Amino acid sequence: MKKKRIMNIAIVGLGNIGSYLYKFLSANIKQLEKKNTSKPKIIFISAKNIKKKRKIKIPKSKWLKNYMDAAKSKKVDIIVELIGGAEGPAKNLVFSALKNKKHVVTANKALIAKYGDDLSKIAEKNKVNLEYEAAVCGGVPIIRSLKEGLIANRISKVQGVLNGTSNYILTSMYKDKLSFQKALKKAQDLGYAEANPSSDINGDDVASKLKILSSLCFNSFLNNKIHIEGINFIDKKDIINADKLGYKIKLLGIAELINNKICQRVHPSLVKKTSYIASIDGVLNAVIVDGDPVGQSTIQGEGAGPEATTSALISDISSILRGNIKYPFSISKKQRKKIISDDMINRVFSAYIKLDVKDKHGVLSNITSIFSSNRVSIKRLIQDPNPNKLSSSIVIITHNCKNDLLTKSLKKLEKKAYIIGKPKLIRIEND
Repeated sequence: MKKKRIMNIAIVGLGNIGSYLYKFLSANIKQLEKKNTSKPKIIFISAKNIKKKRKIKIPKSKWLKNYMDAAKSKKVDIIVELIGGAEGPAKNLVFSALKNKKHVVTANKALIAKYGDDLSKIAEKNKVNLEYEAAVCGGVPIIRSLKEGLIANRISKVQGVLNGTSNYILTSMYKDKLSFQKALKKAQDLGYAEANPSSDINGDDVASKLKILSSLCFNSFLNNKIHIEGINFIDKKDIINADKLGYKIKLLGIAELINNKICQRVHPSLVKKTSYIASIDGVLNAVIVDGDPVGQSTIQGEGAGPEATTSALISDISSILRGNIKYPFSISKKQRKKIISDDMINRVFSAYIKLDVKDKHGVLSNITSIFSSNRVSIKRLIQDPNPNKLSSSIVIITHNCKNDLLTKSLKKLEKKAYIIGKPKLIRIEND
């Protein structure tokens, strides 16, 4: 039997994910050798702090003092980048590795979302792989599904719950009746949210993932025109109101191709409690793809954590071990295209609007007049007086209308003296 080729791996970045990957790879070398045409071997490790106490033991001979040496070493075949961030060391390492004809496996969504087009050009030129399954939804194999399993399909829409942290917070607010801050603290205590959770709760994390998915779905270059809203303005009252109206609130990432124009949007949405997407709770992620001829395909799983991310990383490493050289974005740079963006102004939604107002005569009629003048039709109105504070909370569900008309109405209302705080708008999806 012909002896299998050994492919040498350098892991750069040794946090929770890097440590778990090192431990898993080391323990499963023989199993991976059986399933692939080459044998993996970890020859180098690099991390910012070599002296940091870790649960794994790494021989001194494997440590690299300078992480950039991994990109230059002739011994290295595959570099696994687990540094994170779109700039600095991660960027330097991955660009250098591809230029030096090394295969790259990364979990870095920010890097791919920002520099994916440039990186794929270098990888394609040098006939090496740039693999990033772990960058989008952790253990949910959506990247490989789009590149391979759904390759025959013309995709018109991709949507889903793409961030486990925000989903866990919204789930805790719904199930445990917690405030936003308490739900966030709980997520941080359990390790589901970072000490600085801004990227997760302001929608940036979902936006990076959605840009990558859009490019794969629509055979296009990465498109930076994207509408982004997070969940940091949602309070317990919104969760309760949505529940009473038959909805749950989810942070969704949605990209659609309509009349050869792309619309990318990230924002909280009210979804019917009976819908599939409403059942995706906790740290789970789910992606729904509309394609022709397959119809609607759904894939769900753990969106984050060392175990789920390692599953994706091993999948990418195995693809390289089999000798499959593939285009990073499924097709060659020459075949990818720029797609015109469609603005959110032209999208049509029904919406949940919450207004806190001073409880005065004529307020309600003035509110309905403003909506009417902006051609926003009210489907349902609920008034919840608070006599102790001489104020009232008004919840409005609108009929379908252009997004632009909804935002114009709220801008007019913001200026009214009877409005307390900022008017709130949450779009209703698939009503």
